[in-house]
Amino acid sequence: MTDNNAIVATSAERSEPVHDAVRGHDRDFLAALLILFLLALAPFILNLAGQDFWLDVLLRAMILGIAAASLNLLIGLSGLVSLGHAVFLGIGAYSVGILADMDITNGAIQLAVAVTLSGLYAFVTGLIALRTRGVHFIMITLAFAQIIYFIMVGLRQFGGDDGLTINFTSTFGDRIDLGQKPVLYYVVLGVLALVLLSFSRIIKSDFGLLLKAAKGSERRVMAIGFDPFRYRLAAYVAAGAVCGLAGFLDANFTSFVTPESMSWTNSAELIFIIIVGGLGTVSGPILGALIFLLLEEFLGGLTTYWHFWFGLFLIAVVVLAKGGLAGLLNGRGART
Repeated sequence: MTDNNAIVATSAERSEPVHDAVRGHDRDFLAALLILFLLALAPFILNLAGQDFWLDVLLRAMILGIAAASLNLLIGLSGLVSLGHAVFLGIGAYSVGILADMDITNGAIQLAVAVTLSGLYAFVTGLIALRTRGVHFIMITLAFAQIIYFIMVGLRQFGGDDGLTINFTSTFGDRIDLGQKPVLYYVVLGVLALVLLSFSRIIKSDFGLLLKAAKGSERRVMAIGFDPFRYRLAAYVAAGAVCGLAGFLDANFTSFVTPESMSWTNSAELIFIIIVGGLGTVSGPILGALIFLLLEEFLGGLTTYWHFWFGLFLIAVVVLAKGGLAGLLNGRGART
């Protein structure tokens, strides 16, 4: 009788972390839905308040949230820290700028080029980079990004280091013109919702579970007959394509593209965003992007050294909050 009770107790103890993880994911998903709902209402509220400036801040945050969500697939699920992820933002943005410079403003063509080139570049570089680990992976992704950076700096016909002005935004037929701010806002919101929903499904899918298992023990995954390299390459290509999509949207938002968009500092900012928001969470990328830009606007108005204070904030989140700000929201609490 005692043995049976012990077995039941042990089974219950083992099931508790699983149930906690499920509840945490559900709260995380609900937090993402709440943020998306508030973002959908924001234009009406801000227009009534006469604060249209903050719409641009929210729009930029959503674009950064899409890019950060793609990087979260690598760092949060796969444990692959890339310091060159912003190169895909640049590839997507330059796809719009260069095609517009050639008088090709069809949004479908520009989008197809942006996503295809980003995915193809991720595939080619991933074949090499994913054979490394740790600091070597960090440095090789940085090196690949710097190659494209210096190529674009040297292309004077497309602005060089001065950048390229985009005179015509992308259009999808007669009804959808991304040059119209309200249209662009809700298109970006729709893309963000789709990306976050997809990430939520990936987390609970066999693909996501295998990525997390390979992050924990690559040998065990290989021992049961799976090749982690193939799954990581698929994740790397998907992350690059989604980030290229974010670059496409960013080019239509700013009407300008520069090699600085693919610099290592922009990649570092994306890493900051998902660490602050919460690694491997659904709501983390957009939550981190919103906090990042709000702090930038607030602290930037007080001092030019706002990055210093943001760094202190990042340290506080890493030390005190388990799982970032999203971890606090979904009930994982603070570190003790």
